[in-house]
Amino acid sequence: MENELHAAELAVREAMNLCRAVQATIDTGVLEKRDRSPVTIADFGSQALVCRSLATNLPGDPVVGEENASVLRQPDQAGFLDRVRSELAARGVTADGETICDWIDRGAATPGDRFWTLDPIDGTKGFLRGGQYAVALALIIDGQVEIAVLGCPGMGDADSGGLMFSAVRDGGTRVTPADNPGDSRPVRVSDCGETVTARLCESVESGHSSHDRSEVIGGTLGLRAEPVRLDSQAKYATVADGGAEIYLRLPVDANYQEKIWDHAAGSLVVTEAGGTVTDTHGQPLDFSLGRTLSANSGVVVTNGTLHEQVLAAVMASETDRGSADGN
Repeated sequence: MENELHAAELAVREAMNLCRAVQATIDTGVLEKRDRSPVTIADFGSQALVCRSLATNLPGDPVVGEENASVLRQPDQAGFLDRVRSELAARGVTADGETICDWIDRGAATPGDRFWTLDPIDGTKGFLRGGQYAVALALIIDGQVEIAVLGCPGMGDADSGGLMFSAVRDGGTRVTPADNPGDSRPVRVSDCGETVTARLCESVESGHSSHDRSEVIGGTLGLRAEPVRLDSQAKYATVADGGAEIYLRLPVDANYQEKIWDHAAGSLVVTEAGGTVTDTHGQPLDFSLGRTLSANSGVVVTNGTLHEQVLAAVMASETDRGSADGN
C-alpha cells in the first residue's frame, strides 16, 4: 500500500494548500447547494486537485466524492468556474473549464470492491467561519478502510501549514506538518482511564449532533470539562492525537444516514492510533453498503479504554429518551 499512501498524501497536501489560500478571500466565493449548505471555490478546487492527482498516479481507481460539477457547468456560473480555474492556476495546475469539471466529476463513481472516498472540504461551515475543516480521503477495499489521509489545515502551529494525519490498516497512524513532510511522528490516543477527567468533543452545529443528549451522557459519565465543539473530522484527529477521549455524533433525525466520506478517513485514523469507533449500538461502521452507513446509527469514538463506559451511557440515554417519548 506504499504507492497508494504516497499518492493520497500528495493529493491531500495539494488540496490543503489550495484551501488555505482560498480561505482568506472566501467572503464572496459562496454558492448554495440544493440542501442550502454552503459550497466554496475551495470545495470544487480541492476535489479537482485530488481527483486529478489520483487519476495520474492511480488511474484505475474510482473516486466516490461529495461534490459534482453540475453547478459549475451552468452557463450563468462561468465566472465562478473561472475563479476555480484561477486558484488551480495559482498552484501551477493549468486547465480549461471543461477539463476542471471533468476532474471534479471523476468523483461521481459508484462504490465497488475498491474505491477512494473523498470529502474535499469536510466542515464547510467551519471553513467559512475560520474554524476547523478537513480534506478527507480514504481507500476502501471490500468494505474495509485500508488507507486514510486526513488533512486538517487549521490544526497545529501557525507556521505548520496544518497537520496531515495518515493511517494504514495494521500500520498505525502518523501526523505530519503539511509544510514539512519530513517531520512526521506516530500518533497515539490518550491513556485516560477515568471518565471524570475525560474530554468530549462534538459538532459545532446542533443540527449535526444532539447537544442536549450529549449533555445527558456527560452527566451520566461525570464529565467535568466543558465539551469542545469542532467542525469536521478534525474531531477524529483530536481523539487520535490525545486531545480528547470522546467524540459523539448522536442522530438528530432518526432517518438520517451518515455519508461514508464523513467518517471513513477519520475512523481509521482513530483505530490505528489505538482508539475505538462504533455506532451508538456498539456495531462497527459498515462501509460496504454504498454511499451511506445505512446499517449504522450515529457514531461513538473513544480512546478505547473508556469505550464500554461511554457506550453504556449512550445506550442508556437512548432508552431514557424512548421512555420519555412513550409517556
